[in-house]
This record gives sequence, C-alpha cells and structure tokens, in this order.
Amino acid sequence: MTEATRRIGLSLGADICWPIAYTEIMRTLDLAIPYDGETVRFDIERLSIEPFDLEEHVPHDVVIDRLTHWFNPRREWIKKAILLDDVYVFNNPWSVQSMEKLTTYCAMIRLGLPIPRTWLIPPKEYDEWSHDLHATLRQYGRYFDLGAIGDKLGYPLFMKPYDGGGWRAVSKVDDEEQLREAYEESGTAVMHLQEAILPFDRFVRCIGLGPQTRTVLYDIEAPLHDRYTDERDFLTDDDAALIRDMTLVINAFFAWDFNSCELIHREGAWMPIDYANPCPDSQVTSLHYHFPWVILANIRWSVFAATRRRKQQPMGWRRYFAVVDDEMTLRERLDALLPIVHRRFETEAFEEFCATHLAHLDEVATAWFGSDVARDAVRQKVTALFPEHEVERFTDLFFGRIQTWREREGARA
Repeated sequence: MTEATRRIGLSLGADICWPIAYTEIMRTLDLAIPYDGETVRFDIERLSIEPFDLEEHVPHDVVIDRLTHWFNPRREWIKKAILLDDVYVFNNPWSVQSMEKLTTYCAMIRLGLPIPRTWLIPPKEYDEWSHDLHATLRQYGRYFDLGAIGDKLGYPLFMKPYDGGGWRAVSKVDDEEQLREAYEESGTAVMHLQEAILPFDRFVRCIGLGPQTRTVLYDIEAPLHDRYTDERDFLTDDDAALIRDMTLVINAFFAWDFNSCELIHREGAWMPIDYANPCPDSQVTSLHYHFPWVILANIRWSVFAATRRRKQQPMGWRRYFAVVDDEMTLRERLDALLPIVHRRFETEAFEEFCATHLAHLDEVATAWFGSDVARDAVRQKVTALFPEHEVERFTDLFFGRIQTWREREGARA
C-alpha cells in the first residue's frame, strides 16, 4: 500500500500542558493505519498567527482549535481553510461565533429540555455608536419594572450576560434591592435574569468530545484546583445515561465536537443550566485526575476524523425539531433525537475504528502519564499560573492525581 500523511494542526492560545501530552503520545503511538488502500500516518503541527492569502490552500486535514474565541485572525483563517480545503475543525467556527447563551437556551427549550426560566432585559446604558440611538430609544424604548420581573422569577436568581464569557459579570441576587444594584452596575451589557436552582444536591459537568462523554462531580464551593472531584460512582445508570444523552444532543445540535454541559440535580430532576462552553477546560491545573481522559478522547476523535477526512457538516436544526412533540417525556425526546446525533458523530464507525486501530492507545498513554516528560508538562502549566513558592507543591498535587487515574482507570499491565 502507498503511504499517506494526514496533517493535524493545533490552533493554540495560552495552552501549555495538553498540547505536550497530545503530541508526545501521538509520537509514541507512531500510528500507521490501513485505510482505503493507503497506510495513513500523522503529522502534528502548531499553527502560527500571521498574514494569509485568502486563496492560499492549506495542507491540513484536521484542526483542533483553542483560540478563535479570542483571536479573530485565527478564526478567519480557519473559516477559509474549511471553505477552500474542506478542513475539519473542532469546533465549527461559525457555530462558536454565533451561538451565544440566548440561542442555546431557546433551542433547547424548543426541544423540551428542562431549562431554568430566563428573561432578557435591555442594557442599563448604551454606547454612543449611532446618531440614531436616541431617536430609536425615544420611539421604541419602554420603561419596565425590574422588580416585577424579579418577583415573577422568584429569588434567588442570577443576573449574567446573555452571551456568556467565563463567569464574567455574574451576580447572585437575593432580593429586589440587590437586583437593582446589580442592574445599575451592569453598564452596557445585555443581561439575562435566570431563576437559581437552589438548593440542589449535585452539580456535574459532562465533557463531550465527539461521541465520547465523561461526567464529573463538580464542587462549586471549592478552590479552582479542587472543583473537578475524582469521585466516580455518584450516578445511577439511568441518571448517567440521561446526562450523557442530553450532552450529546446539545453538542450535535450546535455542531460542537468539544463542549461541556453543566447540570444541577434538584428534587429528582437534572436541569442543564450552562452548556454553551465550546472551549472547555483542558488544563491539568483544573482537570488533574480527568486530564488523561481529555487527552485520550482528543486523540481518538482527531485521528478518526483525519483518517477518514471527515467533512464539516451543516447544522440542519429542523430535523431535530421535527422528531419531538409536546406530549413526549424528556426520556422519549432524547430517544427520538439520538439517532440523528449518532449519525452526525458516526458513533458506530468511530467505535469500530478505535477498537481496530487504537486498541493500544490506553496502554501507551498510561505509561506516558507516569513519565518525567509528563511531570514536566504539568510543571510548565503550574509555573505559568502559580507563584514560585507554590510551584513544587501544586506540581506534586496535580501529577499525583494523574497517578491516581493511572491506578484506577489506566491500562492494566
């Protein structure tokens, strides 16, 4: 068979540890996959930021993107690569750019997921961006009773920007006085008011990467480095399936390969509260114990996509809406939606591919995560975030949690 090289580009920002792990494990694997009459090998490249010719063709088959949320030139290069050369990118840049929190809430409300009640309110202030602004507000702006909206939703509630942004400008509001204070301080931001699901007994984050998911018990009261707990058996089989399936529906609907879904459990029900996170935590300093899972899931999905030269697919929202109706339970809705989800992610073909060509990945990764190179990758990330006198302590902490993962979940010798 002839040899072919698939090129995987890493579009990176402040990332340190996961690209090292991804690249080193791929190098150790030294994959040579027979596919469609060829022996497929892989080349990994970190993409640079520089001027580009719109008509220049690019050689990449897959791009793993971690930058376009914040850096427009890279996002526009990625769009060009998709349109000219059919590069497969996770995540879809048009979806990431346009799917603010409001869109995600409304779409999932229509599919019947139990989304907390939410209002959008006009901004307290406006930028002087147009000479038409004052005329528009005089003719169409309406005074409203903020306190009455708060009473309809009930307290406590959360005020947060409608377009999200890493817990930016989020306020917990316990009464009307606090609501008015938070609104006075909100400036030009367009805000959501959302009922608080309190009290609750469990808070989870479900990480989705292609058809793969991992649900993590999340402690919102803990310091940042302890919020992702290492508890594993905290869900019934039915609850685990419900969370997995809601996450897969959300990700497939919005064309997100890599996303995390936050859900709260109260009075026997799981409610998705924040799930437009298509650039989720990937760093060892937050994930620690779960860091190896993200790396392995990333390798499986990117190798599968590159080998098969997977193409970016249109969203096709109406096919999701068409299979649900008002009489269905949540479980019935998910069961009706999942065939569309699994067709989008090619789940059956993906699982067969991994069993055939990546069966040794767990063994290779388990060994690598115990190496000095792995520890140094952890230390580099810790050094970038922590004061010098804490570097050794937190390097030992996070690397130790990875060793716990190796003992509990890594490949057995």
